[in-house]
Amino acid sequence: MNDDPLAYLITWTVYGTFLQGDERGWRKWRKGHQIPQLRLADWRAERLKHSVILLEEPQRSAVNAEIHRFCTHRGWTCWAANARSNHVHVVITAPQYSGATVRDQLKANCTRVLRELSECWADRPVWTVGGDWECINTEDDLETVIAYVQEGQDHKSLE
Repeated sequence: MNDDPLAYLITWTVYGTFLQGDERGWRKWRKGHQIPQLRLADWRAERLKHSVILLEEPQRSAVNAEIHRFCTHRGWTCWAANARSNHVHVVITAPQYSGATVRDQLKANCTRVLRELSECWADRPVWTVGGDWECINTEDDLETVIAYVQEGQDHKSLE
């Protein structure tokens, strides 16, 4: 019997762009979604060790290309990848790998590519530690998350 999910929806953020206490709400490990706590977010922001660098279009393109390259290399199916200025979404099928392992391998390879592209990423974190991953178990859910990753990000401000 195969216990692998149909796919994973994986999300990770650029360093410093989604702090604990964030006004959009935030996730606490093993506690789920948390309401905004602006004093906590301010406290976290004051303690950042590096400036926040958002991804510009050439960097976003490089991240997307690396995700697709790495998936091909691994024999994984990349249904959708969308590097934004402050976060990355990926929908991927990677049999016999956990969502955390897939996320961490993608982040490591994308970090390497960004550091090769620009010195501004040397000797500093590129991404927030960890990130989220969710199992996608039905064809309907797969279609929904693919559409969200490919198109929904551009329409969030319209909601």
